[in-house]
Amino acid sequence: MPETSRSFVLVLHTHLPYVLSHGKWPHGMDWLNEAAAECYLPLLNAFERMVSRGVSPRVTIGITPVLAEQLADPAFKDDFGGYLRMKAEAAETDEAYFRKIGDTQREELACYWQKVYRQLLDDFEAYSRDIIGSFRELQDGGHIEIMTSAATHGYLALLGKDECVRAQVRQGVETYRRHFGRSPRGIWLPECAYRPPYKWTTPVPSEIEPAERLGIDSILSDNGLEYFVLDTHLLRGGKAIGAYIDRFGALKALWEQFEEAYPDAKKERDLSPLLPYYAGGVLPGQKPVAFLTRHPECSLQVWSGEWGYPGDGAYLDFHKKHFPGGHRYWAVTGRRVDLGDKVLYNPAAVEARLEENADHFVELVGKALDSQGAGNSALVCAPFDTELFGHWWFEGPRWIEKVLSKMARRADYQPATCSDALKAIPPRQILSVPEGSWGEGGYHYIWLNDLNKWTWTHVYDAERTYCALAEKLAASVLPDVQRVLKQAARELLLLESSDWQFLISTWSARDYAELRFTHHWETIKRLFGMLESLVRRERLEESDWLFVEECEAKDGLFPDVEPGWWMPEKHVPPGTS
Repeated sequence: MPETSRSFVLVLHTHLPYVLSHGKWPHGMDWLNEAAAECYLPLLNAFERMVSRGVSPRVTIGITPVLAEQLADPAFKDDFGGYLRMKAEAAETDEAYFRKIGDTQREELACYWQKVYRQLLDDFEAYSRDIIGSFRELQDGGHIEIMTSAATHGYLALLGKDECVRAQVRQGVETYRRHFGRSPRGIWLPECAYRPPYKWTTPVPSEIEPAERLGIDSILSDNGLEYFVLDTHLLRGGKAIGAYIDRFGALKALWEQFEEAYPDAKKERDLSPLLPYYAGGVLPGQKPVAFLTRHPECSLQVWSGEWGYPGDGAYLDFHKKHFPGGHRYWAVTGRRVDLGDKVLYNPAAVEARLEENADHFVELVGKALDSQGAGNSALVCAPFDTELFGHWWFEGPRWIEKVLSKMARRADYQPATCSDALKAIPPRQILSVPEGSWGEGGYHYIWLNDLNKWTWTHVYDAERTYCALAEKLAASVLPDVQRVLKQAARELLLLESSDWQFLISTWSARDYAELRFTHHWETIKRLFGMLESLVRRERLEESDWLFVEECEAKDGLFPDVEPGWWMPEKHVPPGTS
């Protein structure tokens, strides 16, 4: 590798909660179908077009284990084709209606949407209806790097026991191996939430005793993972907690625990986000885990609706839709233009705006790299939720294609995967990283507040109970015991999903999130009762086994789950006995 390395590291975080067999519309199967149609297939197409032109995208894309399970499920593959046909037929209906009322412009746009969805259906068939397999082929060809994540996107920093953090990570690693045929090198920490090692007490009352907790990166190291991504304020001292810390007692109590362990936590540090680092959260003898840091200015230029590219007036407006089909016929028009004043979308006007925005961003990244100083190695890491590109910003996948293609032709810097960048720039060791996330306020506010703190009471109860049962039963050779114990493990992982707290806090699908959470809580309670009966060697009723069968049909993901992952583990550093 050259002595000086300069690179742009695009990281896409791809995730949806488990929705198979849990509703259809508006939150359920169509949520997954919509994301696949608007984000995953368009991005695949963009990457494939680049490769066909001899340009390697060098993108790092995280695909959460729970999403990989869904995209690989025959139920999704069967349903998705019907969804695409339905969208094309809805556009046909729109076309007939617009023709009838003499609306020529929208009639043409309805034809445009028919072509879009019919092409997507052709693309899906061309990929053998295998989105996960198609991403795997791109990785196998050396064009992208795929990261794993926690199994169900559990908010690792708030989980009550190290055994539960370990199980989320281990299941994430095993699911990745099953779908992608290799071990993952990187992991997307859900919500970029990090917690260093210290004596920790649950933020809501529970029967889990205060304990010295491992740093999250210690558990990552045990699972062979090499890197993760953090937000900028955590690198510089974790001062972004803002007013939320004083508004919510549970948050304040957590922060006080952390401050006691790390009295210099709020000290501003002059560390550049243009370099990779090792945090100090691993144990002696463990291999350190590197992290890359979000570059704030470059990232903000992309995702901000106020002054970022998606707010350009020529692009497709996300909010205004024509019903019953739900197609969008209007442009953003202006940053503060209300829905009633939106002008019609003009696909022909978009290409020039994409070119200009791509050129601007390529130069912006170059200037950011220059700020590290001539002759110094640097990287710009830009992590985003994948749904920004295609769902929120319809033209986003084409913008990515243009940006990466332009960068690939430059002499001063190149696109790179996370592993590329870490190989070129050895990470620097720092003493510690503060606790926090990339969520609003920079701490745990979105996932722990007065609206959703009740969920954590049940999460901690379920974690404590399952770990105790696993310690008793994980080694059992009885098939019935293993069957119930494994299904309870799946329900626990689903209960721990950070999506439920997020959706409750943001009100975007609060009813759905509360129903889903209580469903998994009630399910796991019944499974716990069955396991207690099995511990007492009592015979289960036929109705109990019918219930287990129903649970397996509804929530049968992670076929390789192992209850032993939840057993207490005496940590032995690698290379010691």
